[in-house]
Amino acid sequence: MIEIREATVADAPAIQLLAEAIWYPTYSPILSQDQIRFMLDYIYDIEIVSRQIKQGVQTYLLLLENGQAIGFASYSPRPEAPQVYKLHKLYCLTQTKGRGFGKALLQEVENRILASGKRILELNVNRLNPAKGFYDKNGFRVVSEEDIPIGEYWMNDYVMRKQL
Repeated sequence: MIEIREATVADAPAIQLLAEAIWYPTYSPILSQDQIRFMLDYIYDIEIVSRQIKQGVQTYLLLLENGQAIGFASYSPRPEAPQVYKLHKLYCLTQTKGRGFGKALLQEVENRILASGKRILELNVNRLNPAKGFYDKNGFRVVSEEDIPIGEYWMNDYVMRKQL
């Protein structure tokens, strides 16, 4: 049985552990090990995730199967364009691929955005990430490309958007 619930500060360690377990197999074909480590430390430090949850900077959702955390997502309105929501993160354990968990998380995010009265969801995905196909299948379209410096590294992304 699966459950999707809003994450609390107490869930920050589980989110960090999931990110550690997911990022290496997902990004090793695309990014260097050093860049993966840097990004994990930069994005998924427990204090950073806790602060984002506590301050409402991002809403995190936790996906559980039989009580075990297996995936997460985070989203927020874009401050410069409040009619647009940004999907910051959507990850499930690699071994769960193909079981519909990513789609369930995405659907929950979309439902929450629609309930807020908004109708546009945007995300960034690395241009070499096969997850782009998942987003294509779920109605997102590339609207632009971005190269974003983070530390000494670059995020080379597609910006994708979906009208809900």
